[in-house]
Amino acid sequence: MKVNVHAVNFAVDAKLVDFAQERMGKLEKYYDKIISSDIYLKVEKTSDKENKIAEIKIHVPGDDFIVEKQCKTFEAAIELAAESLERSLLKRKEKLRTHI
Repeated sequence: MKVNVHAVNFAVDAKLVDFAQERMGKLEKYYDKIISSDIYLKVEKTSDKENKIAEIKIHVPGDDFIVEKQCKTFEAAIELAAESLERSLLKRKEKLRTHI
């Protein structure tokens, strides 16, 4: 699966990119037809400590899944978004299985 990491208005370091790619790679256990994923990392300008936003788009044949999570760190936001995507992909897999 191809993973594209986009940092909006800041420079992203290699460790964060590696973490994101490794975490997205784990999603292939749940659904093997994933084409690619786009990860958008943003920092919201607020006084709130939870100002890191990770928006993940997963492209699968016939559909796209989009999840956005906001946390104190990008790693935590990516992790929460990936867990949410795991549930969505499992639901889709079950739905496809019942139609066969």
